[in-house]
Amino acid sequence: WVDDWRKVVHQDPEGMRSREKYFWQSVIGLLAALYLVFSISESSNLRVLELFLKWVQSGFDVNLPPKAGLQVPFIKVISYPLGVFGFVLLTYLVIVGASNAVNLTDGLDGLAIMPVVMVGSSLGVFAYVTGSSVYSKYLFFPYIPGSGELLIFCAAMAGAGLAFLWFNTYPAQIFMGDVGALALGAALGTIAVIVRQEIVLFIMGGIFVVEALSVMVQVSYFKYTKKKYGVGRRVLKMAPLHHHFEKSGWKETQVVVRFWIITMLLCLIGISTLKLR
Repeated sequence: WVDDWRKVVHQDPEGMRSREKYFWQSVIGLLAALYLVFSISESSNLRVLELFLKWVQSGFDVNLPPKAGLQVPFIKVISYPLGVFGFVLLTYLVIVGASNAVNLTDGLDGLAIMPVVMVGSSLGVFAYVTGSSVYSKYLFFPYIPGSGELLIFCAAMAGAGLAFLWFNTYPAQIFMGDVGALALGAALGTIAVIVRQEIVLFIMGGIFVVEALSVMVQVSYFKYTKKKYGVGRRVLKMAPLHHHFEKSGWKETQVVVRFWIITMLLCLIGISTLKLR
């Protein structure tokens, strides 16, 4: 919001500096991680605070329930224990990573919002399953009390996203901006952490992952070659990846729809983990 405010109201083309953005993302991500690590097993905020104080008083040593571990898809009842610090680190990476990945994907009309709708809707299914003591037991998922309520949030996000797409489709009349992309990405990451499906989010949000990796590879390789040879070289014609395909001759609408199709297939793979175990 601050970034868009500076750009629109103060006519500052740079808005918030990248380091400033990353700092506040990190603060919010770490605070969310510290809350979620204890709220996974407790639905009462007072009980969450008690567990946090107990963790601090015990010298940062407390055992977490198995459902707070890393859940591996396609395998029955496999949960790798993370510990408090491991959980916080994973949650931080998922929330901040998803937030930035969606923001990097938001470069063409309608490109980011439809995958957000599809991934968010799919996560809503997982939220319903993990929030049900009956279905979670039947499908070998951890039971997370209260997580079923996230289905309402996911449905609202999907509905709002489709309404937004009506005006954001090519040629776009309105744009998401950082205030939308960063928030939606963080929301997807947070939901995935709550329902313990971080790896499934990585699968279903494959487009977001590849877009983010394309920027990281492009920038890293450019800096490396510039330092070694004096001239920066590129792996892609342009990053993020969707611009590479544009430079390769694809029309904007072709890139967008094909990325939608890929996301739809990835979401089907993700949903299949409900039963394929």
